[in-house]
Amino acid sequence: MPAWIARLDPSGRKTFVAAFGGWAIDAFDFMIFSFVITALTHTLGVQRGAIGLIGTATLLASAFGGWGAGMLADRFGRVRLLQATILWFSTCTILIGFAQNFEQVLGLRILQGLGFGGEWAIGAVLIGETVRAEDRGKAVGFVQSGWSIGWAAAALIYSLSFSYLPEQYAWRALFWIGVIPALMVLFVRRNVTEPEIFVKAQAEARASATRTSLLSIFTPPLLGTTIKASALCTALTGGYYAMSTWLPTFLKVERHLSVINTSGYLLLLIAGSFCGYILGAYLTDFWGRRRSFVVFSFAAAVCLYLYLKLPLTDGEMMVLGFPLGLASCGVFAGIGAYLTELYPSGVRATGQSFCYNFGRGIGALFPALVGYLSESSSLGSAIAIFAGCAYGASVIMAMLLPETKGRPLQ
Repeated sequence: MPAWIARLDPSGRKTFVAAFGGWAIDAFDFMIFSFVITALTHTLGVQRGAIGLIGTATLLASAFGGWGAGMLADRFGRVRLLQATILWFSTCTILIGFAQNFEQVLGLRILQGLGFGGEWAIGAVLIGETVRAEDRGKAVGFVQSGWSIGWAAAALIYSLSFSYLPEQYAWRALFWIGVIPALMVLFVRRNVTEPEIFVKAQAEARASATRTSLLSIFTPPLLGTTIKASALCTALTGGYYAMSTWLPTFLKVERHLSVINTSGYLLLLIAGSFCGYILGAYLTDFWGRRRSFVVFSFAAAVCLYLYLKLPLTDGEMMVLGFPLGLASCGVFAGIGAYLTELYPSGVRATGQSFCYNFGRGIGALFPALVGYLSESSSLGSAIAIFAGCAYGASVIMAMLLPETKGRPLQ
């Protein structure tokens, strides 16, 4: 057991399990869509540009849903809103499996986005307010590694369903399985309590009969932090979504891999992403937040260019998938702890959810832009252009923001 987990009390460990599980569920329900793009084009007659529009609309919805959930979490508590967001996006995932046309898929994905947009920020705040300052980067980074677990589960179930079911039923089965992760709500309801620092902040606000305006993140002295942190999140999410949304399609269409081989390549990339989260979790506490963002962003841009543009053999591409996954997800390991440290308790969930989900919303444009550009150029080139620009921007924004390593929460 990692030392930082051993230092948690029983309540803290249950909070970690809940936050980790919430992120895994988030990834499972969200990443399913990237595996069924080809099936949707065949069974519902949806073109690539429209598929990109679905991805973009989902992420835009997550921006608004996430910000709203963050504000509600600062008012009514983190645990209650964590349960609500998990139930919401799990229900929408199941309903997508019954969709009969493009419009229904689009509408349900927008509703799904409203739910999972808030889960990330609430889970990151929960664990960030529970652990000690010197362990915060590791704890939140480990929580975010749950994304790789959910992504891997989606890849495995994709492989099984498309191997044993006709295509017109296989993609629906993937979404129907989304009912299982919703059981996490029962665990949260029975075992997770509000962080002590949040309870104290609420008690002090009631005693003084004052209430912090949730819009204070848009006024000095927090306005500059909000602008720069939102830009950093935009760059990180834009680069990642440009890659992850279209990579399964790239492997099938331009590399001509079968369903089984596509899953194999993606599982190695996902294994790299899991290791990236863990490595990044430790490095963000060792190096500091800013240096971690710069190094991983640069590494992700280099690996992605090599993966998409060099004339690699299938074996070389499979091997390169591991460092690509490591770099592209390692860059996210410190973002949850970083945003937690930038805001005071009264608006912490609001600020964190706004910055990250604003980034999601603007980064949401990248899948659509990649889809439309790929209609006039190769898919690999379109991914490389947009993801490369995003990772370059993340380096610049990381240099403009302050270092918060070891900063006690306000």
